[in-house]
Amino acid sequence: LAQNGRATMLSCSASLSRAAASRLSASAAKCGGRSMGSRAREVLNTEPIPAGHTIDSVKPPKYWGHPGEVEADPDAFAPGKPVTSAHAIDLTSDPPRVSARDSVAVGPTGSVEHGRYGELGADIAAGIPLEYLALLRPAAEAAAAVRAATSGGTGTVLVYGATQPSGIAAVQLAASAGNAVVAVVGGEHSGNNEMLDVVKGLTSEPGTAVPEEYALVKGAFRDLVGKTANGDDPKSWADHDADAFLADFKTNLLDYVAAYPDTLPAAVSKDKLLFAGKEKDRKDFRANMDAYLSQFPPGEAPIDPEQLNAYFPKEQYASWKAKFGQQTTAVISGDDTPDFVPARLVRNQMASPDPLGESILKAAEVPYEFDVLRPNYGTGLATVKGGPVSGAVIVVTPALAAAAQAVEKAGKSIRSKAEALQFLPESQKNAYAAARSVIQCAEAAGGTVTVVGGDLPGFKATEAADADVKEAISAMEIAEDGSSRLNFFLQVYRAGDYPVYADYAVHRATEDLAGPRIVVVTK
Repeated sequence: LAQNGRATMLSCSASLSRAAASRLSASAAKCGGRSMGSRAREVLNTEPIPAGHTIDSVKPPKYWGHPGEVEADPDAFAPGKPVTSAHAIDLTSDPPRVSARDSVAVGPTGSVEHGRYGELGADIAAGIPLEYLALLRPAAEAAAAVRAATSGGTGTVLVYGATQPSGIAAVQLAASAGNAVVAVVGGEHSGNNEMLDVVKGLTSEPGTAVPEEYALVKGAFRDLVGKTANGDDPKSWADHDADAFLADFKTNLLDYVAAYPDTLPAAVSKDKLLFAGKEKDRKDFRANMDAYLSQFPPGEAPIDPEQLNAYFPKEQYASWKAKFGQQTTAVISGDDTPDFVPARLVRNQMASPDPLGESILKAAEVPYEFDVLRPNYGTGLATVKGGPVSGAVIVVTPALAAAAQAVEKAGKSIRSKAEALQFLPESQKNAYAAARSVIQCAEAAGGTVTVVGGDLPGFKATEAADADVKEAISAMEIAEDGSSRLNFFLQVYRAGDYPVYADYAVHRATEDLAGPRIVVVTK
């Protein structure tokens, strides 16, 4: 039966295979099959082309050849008019208005003409933004002030009002000439931390920038100027006391042992062992917590303070700290680390002191790494010095001008001046005190004090010469890499597209606590 059944199955299978093959061959004969596809495509169509049937007889849809009017998107940006002029805001006029003199315009032939300095040349517009040229007067005055303050040499230059147009220009021009600049940001912008960081970034090391409030503390500001000019050598710092470090460590160690004694299952807070669950779970709570806390480092037995003082000197503390550094490095790098039990390591070193090799006794080569045995501040680093204070640039801000005028009218006695200052607003008092702090530091060093942006009692405003104008234009030029020695932080209003922006720009420039960006109007 088995043989007959197997023969029957084989005969049925052969019949099915023959039937399937016949069907596949029939279907291949009808459609040419997959292997005959290439032959079917090689047969040419010999039917004649109808008369007038050419490639151009089938026309595209009308909307392809002649699209209809596209409705304008009301939210799309409309291209504005080309900018042909830029104007600064004249804050000294009454009322303030868009300045006609501190402006620059491009003529039909491409020539650039300044409202104050006349023709500048056609090649100027190619390398300098018009918005910068509108601020050519404060830039030129800053160039004149820096020239007078440095006398052609390099040193440390102090600048008050560092966010004003002429102040920020003086910071950059002095820094680019190789001077160390200590910039003081006036009270109108000293609360803007972002702008303070920007001004600090415009100075070169060891120069820096501080808010006006820092300069009010004359001793602190005088020390800052001295460190900038003479260098802040870390080797001169005399606050290293190895015995004090060791005493602090021992106090902290004894407090640690008292907080995490060996009576606890681990070096954890005692609050972890307080039961706050249901009463039915109380009998198993301590056993469960002991098992859970066994994975943490254990506590340590009490340490006798007298023995600690006798058998744990500062050299052993340096060795202990080296072990702590290795443990910290391993944890940060993700290496497998054993339990670090600080009190147990101290106890072991008290019983058997660690040998002291060169790695402990020799000074570390990492600058500013905390060294227990010796001061290691700035090891291997050169001390940058700005050089002697050559001068100061004082930018007359509105608050400083009002305070100086009130003090001048009060009289010559110190009491009358003090009484006048007492009744001034806080902003004006701070401006006067900070500017005097800058002036005194410059005069004490024998430097020159120059004033820009207005007159102060005893000082006359600096006037820019032709050479200063050329220096300002040269500093504004953008190099091939996109950099320039002089940059401004602007808020531009395109009054050419929207004339009302001119009035709005004046409003923004004259409002209380206006931002640090300089307002410029383009037309």
